Amino acid sequence: MGMKNDEEEAKPFLQAHKDSIITGLSAVLFLAGWLIGLAGYEETEISLLALSIIIGGYKTARSALYGLKKLNFDMNVLMAIAVVGAVAIGEWIEGALVVIFFSLSNTLSVYTLEKARNSIKALMGLAPKEAAIIRKGQELRLEVEDILVDDIMVVKPGEKIAMDGTIVKGSSSINQAAITGESMPVEKEVGNEVYAGTINQQGSIQVKVTKRVEDTTLAKIIHLVQEAQGQRAKSQEYIDKFAKIYTPVVIALAVLITVIPPLFFGGIWNDWIYRGLALLIAACPCALVISSPVSIISAIGNSAKNGVLIKGGVFLEEAGAINAIAFDKTGTLTVGRPEVTDIITMEGISEVEFLGISAAIEKYSEHPLAAAIVRKAERDKIPFSEAEDFSSITGKGAKAIVNGETYYIGNPRLFDGMSIELKGIKVDIEKLHQQGKTAMILGTEDRTLGVIAVADEVRELSKDAIAKLKDSGIKHTIMLTGDNQATAQAIAEQIGIDDFRAELLPEDKVKAVKELQKKYGKIAMVGDGINDAPALATSNLGIAMGVAGTDAALETADIALMADDLTKLPFTVRLSRATLRNIKQNIWFSNGINFITMILIVPGFASLLFVALADVLAAVLVVLNAMRLMRINPLK
Repeated sequence: MGMKNDEEEAKPFLQAHKDSIITGLSAVLFLAGWLIGLAGYEETEISLLALSIIIGGYKTARSALYGLKKLNFDMNVLMAIAVVGAVAIGEWIEGALVVIFFSLSNTLSVYTLEKARNSIKALMGLAPKEAAIIRKGQELRLEVEDILVDDIMVVKPGEKIAMDGTIVKGSSSINQAAITGESMPVEKEVGNEVYAGTINQQGSIQVKVTKRVEDTTLAKIIHLVQEAQGQRAKSQEYIDKFAKIYTPVVIALAVLITVIPPLFFGGIWNDWIYRGLALLIAACPCALVISSPVSIISAIGNSAKNGVLIKGGVFLEEAGAINAIAFDKTGTLTVGRPEVTDIITMEGISEVEFLGISAAIEKYSEHPLAAAIVRKAERDKIPFSEAEDFSSITGKGAKAIVNGETYYIGNPRLFDGMSIELKGIKVDIEKLHQQGKTAMILGTEDRTLGVIAVADEVRELSKDAIAKLKDSGIKHTIMLTGDNQATAQAIAEQIGIDDFRAELLPEDKVKAVKELQKKYGKIAMVGDGINDAPALATSNLGIAMGVAGTDAALETADIALMADDLTKLPFTVRLSRATLRNIKQNIWFSNGINFITMILIVPGFASLLFVALADVLAAVLVVLNAMRLMRINPLK
């Protein structure tokens, strides 16, 4: 039984380190052969070197044969021809070394890609495999696969939450960094959503499960990032097209270098065959082939770890190329919920009494502005009486009896038909409107008691995000909103937006995006992911924010900011631009080293060993350069 377990544990290890083991075995056989050769046992030396070449080069030879069948002359074909040629002219040591270094280069590439993909493996390990569930009055410990929608899950302080759900009992602070990238815990209470993979930090809570394990937000993120890392970027397509032309040209050039000097200039065949083989190895685009994917995967892994879901290399590159970003206002630049901003009282009435009367009336209204007044009174613990005979006055406001007196609350039009003088507060109302706020008057049939102003609250981080976007190289920022001109202008000035379009219907936002594309070229559109779907789809790059738990937005956006945190947008732009630079650097590294070694080969200054080492060096440089993208910090 023990032997069977040991075998089962050994299998995953061997699979995970297969390339490293093959490279190591090939190197050991080469070393043994070389040492035996020094001792004078030539036949044994050749046998061990041949074995080293077969073991280290088997995978390359198999890929080369497959490529030749498809008439695809890739780097495996180049390397196979070079090694076979080296053996044919008796250069066993150098042939084996070429195989070992090529195998090492491939192993390094695989290792780096796996390291970059570790962000996904880390995500997979976030959610626990089982959870405490209450069924029929009993607490059971169940595997997550056996937990059903509507089950009640018990989560104690310090435990990870296993499933998406809604809190039905208790309150706590939840660390959501794994899903949203937020550095600070979020306070949650009854009715709030929680996500699988997040950590319950304080109180014990009971959560009603809303999604099966395969449908949780964490599961969707893992699936989408895996898909994203597998997608091909434009730079990759360019490299593939380049390689298809480049490889046949190199083979033709190697043949010419091998044949022309001996045939026409009296060159020694063995010397020029050697140089032709060296040229094949030098021209092998190993580092070039990995230059784009290793950078893309590193960047996507870093972004996922920090709460930014980029759906593929194409969109990562697109984000680095845009110069203008359009923003929806409500729910994006603003919180999307109106709040009381100003209270101006008259007639000697106190602010507490004014707010109490206003809240008593508005408690019965369903208007969002009314809800803001009631929230303000409840938050400030202002006592207010029960209103009687409430009635809504369409388009103007409402009235009700409070403490035996009839009060009216609404816009100035509500008081037009009354014998009330509004001159004393008209200046205040105009000033509030200029600031983008909605002013409502509270009064009776013969006097006004004051004005209360309500506005959609600007997100604290919006101004900082816009400033950082400009520092990141975004030249134009535009706000698209259905609000009036005065409100739009006030918010644009407050946040630092360059331009705005006001009083837009959803279809108008689509037209606006098309106009901006004509004016600025490529445009990104940032919205809440659902209401702004047409505009997001029309733009070159659709960015949805605050989409944790929102399946539709996760599926439709090109880039998803998991939290309501606009400062992740400058990070995304910086990361994407750094990735584009990184890919260009990698291409220059790989092509530059290849070009130098190719020049050194013709006069005979570069041996097969030197060329193989240069190839490994190029791959190492590309790998190390790409790994820098994993260290880009969203806080800078």
